[in-house]
Amino acid sequence: MAITNEPKLIAGNSNKPLAASIARRMSMHRGMQVDLVKARIERFNDQEIFVEVYDNVRGEDMYIIQSTSNPANDNLMELLIMADALRRSSAARITAVIPYFGYARQDRRAKARTPISAKLVANMMVEAGIERILTLDLHATQIQGFFDIPVDNLYAAPVFALDIQHHFKGQLDDVMVISPDVGGVARARELAKRIGCPLAIVDKRREKAGEIADMTVIGNVSGKKCIIVDDICDTAGTLCKAAETLIEDGASEVHAYITHGVLSGPAVERITNSVMKSLVITDSIEATEPVKNAENIRIVPIAPMFGQAVLNTWSGTSVSSLFDTDTLVPIYEGMYSGNK
Repeated sequence: MAITNEPKLIAGNSNKPLAASIARRMSMHRGMQVDLVKARIERFNDQEIFVEVYDNVRGEDMYIIQSTSNPANDNLMELLIMADALRRSSAARITAVIPYFGYARQDRRAKARTPISAKLVANMMVEAGIERILTLDLHATQIQGFFDIPVDNLYAAPVFALDIQHHFKGQLDDVMVISPDVGGVARARELAKRIGCPLAIVDKRREKAGEIADMTVIGNVSGKKCIIVDDICDTAGTLCKAAETLIEDGASEVHAYITHGVLSGPAVERITNSVMKSLVITDSIEATEPVKNAENIRIVPIAPMFGQAVLNTWSGTSVSSLFDTDTLVPIYEGMYSGNK
């Protein structure tokens, strides 16, 4: 069936700058203005959430841009209520663009009598009328199986590869990619393969949750510029401890590339005072002022990739093409010119 309507975007309150950036990128790609649908999202006195969509969305292909980041419960409820409002307004299809998928760390029962909250969230989204999910670096890829609707999980690795090739140009022979734990080896290996660098692992042993008893480096990092790769940085305790361990083992520099900068509590202060030369995060979560002002924290944009992913979803073309670094080069034109 031929598509006649343009894709329409609507933004929640979790990350309005990212939503505006995605709209701008889509306008560039389409050669025509793509605006955010006008709506109001308000709180009643008792903090109930109310949504009113001002524009006509009947028969439209709608994309809700909303990270379920802190405050996770408020942002999740906003997403669900927006989806319900669009469904009751006869939108043709509702896609949730969730750059950061909250509750993803609760993907299994680690102990008796505990929930699988990620599955509960998946059920709620489907029940609210969401028909497709577009997200980035799910903490556990098996969460895709919690949904009975299509889930496109994009990866930050191609964007990080471009950034590393640009900022470490001529130094890649000295770069080593580091997984901060055994569970993240597949993610680190993928980035190491993209940039042609070796891999090492920091093995951590916990005595109880929130405390790290010991760390050991598996691999020779002596004289290397180490790049720690992970999907989430929350309080940054593990990250900063891993950086110290690498320096103690002879690394010349330590950098980190983390997809989702949750950066709660003392995280920014820890990173600022750490031995890390830089922490690179995406804007999947809206940066706070302390994050923006931190000298050793840098943010790379994901709007170009998400803008193209929305257009590919709308037009029925491949989203997996965005897994390739070479595909992203023209999308990120100007940012990394001359890196090849």
